[in-house]
Amino acid sequence: MKTFTKLALVSSMALSANAFAMQAMDDSALSATTGQDGLSIGIGISKIEIEKLFIHDNDGLKTANGAGTAGAIVIQGNGKSILDDQGNETNAVKDHGVVIGANYDYLLESGNLADLTIDSDAGAGGGNTAFINIAAEVSGLDIKIGEIGVTASGVQGSASTTSALRRGGDENNYNAIISGLSLKTGTMSANIQLGAAPQGAMIQLNTTMIGGLEINNLGILDNSTASAERAAGEIFIESIKIADADDNDLTITQDVRVMGASDSNPDDKGYIQMISHGGAKDHYVQGVHLGSRDAASIGDVEIQGMQTYYSRAAGEYLPGAVITIRGH
Repeated sequence: MKTFTKLALVSSMALSANAFAMQAMDDSALSATTGQDGLSIGIGISKIEIEKLFIHDNDGLKTANGAGTAGAIVIQGNGKSILDDQGNETNAVKDHGVVIGANYDYLLESGNLADLTIDSDAGAGGGNTAFINIAAEVSGLDIKIGEIGVTASGVQGSASTTSALRRGGDENNYNAIISGLSLKTGTMSANIQLGAAPQGAMIQLNTTMIGGLEINNLGILDNSTASAERAAGEIFIESIKIADADDNDLTITQDVRVMGASDSNPDDKGYIQMISHGGAKDHYVQGVHLGSRDAASIGDVEIQGMQTYYSRAAGEYLPGAVITIRGH
């Protein structure tokens, strides 16, 4: 599954939202107001809605007998109608798989969803040292995700769709695996360097998420137990909150690198590597329900001061974690 390409496509979809509004100043205008050349971009998006999101695995699960059948992870609306006292629909993900808006408790001073400051630099020393530096500030986000499931991939241009572009999936071969979730973030900052990247990574996160990270209404479904007489089983969690140990905020320190193909190993075609640094974290899981969301809660789970480690050599333990994502 060519994971990297699909992640890039998902990112481009989000950035092509119809509500995209940008406020930009050219070098001369920026220099006149701040005394500094460069480019400043304010992204004034109030909300992004995605009807459905598919990640297609074109060869399915490979077995001894060869490739499997194309399938897809799909995020779509959960179809649940939730009305307020006046009869107005209140479920943002009834008909949309992803809805992203601002967390108005944690907005940037500009009021924008994100502010970017872009500078080009020749770099230090000789050789190929030129790079672009993009400093990004992002408002807190309120993200709602509908139902997540797995389906058989459709065929572009088939009778099941009126669009030559759309591929979609087979609604008659679909199983939900996550009933949905929502998460809220605080303000964040990141520094992106394209080119030589003297900071040592393409993306460097070194920020504090004010208010920590909160995930709500997470449901994990087991459709293997579903029958005509019994609904699919569900593990339902009311909320998960993550913050620094003995603190209310969440420190994020992470380097993201895109590693190219290896000259010495022809099987290594490249991958994305994320190295997380930082101290211990507290986790509080509230309201764990087993069987269904209406089942009695078994209580809350609290984890204090959890610290992970990774090793670059035997016997070496560095605080943090390494996550590698590659296609296969």
